[in-house]
Amino acid sequence: MIEITAIRLAGGPGHEHVAEVLWRSAATALGHSPRAAIVDWLGASGENRAVVVVGSERVALAVAGEPNQAPYLRARRDGAWTDDLLNLPRF
Repeated sequence: MIEITAIRLAGGPGHEHVAEVLWRSAATALGHSPRAAIVDWLGASGENRAVVVVGSERVALAVAGEPNQAPYLRARRDGAWTDDLLNLPRF
């Protein structure tokens, strides 16, 4: 599991414009990856998980997207999409 700690936007303010993320994990102290790498990693195995921390709660990230659009990351809590990813600090 990785925790996304910050995001870099490119070309707009929405989820589809998250271009890169900073993350940390127990195995690797810190890392950064382009959005496409995280999308691919999440899709590679059901054991791969990414979260954002909101207060004391871990909110899962999922892959979202529309037809004819590149997939992107979005937080999902209690079955509903949230803006928790966009509320992270920028780098």
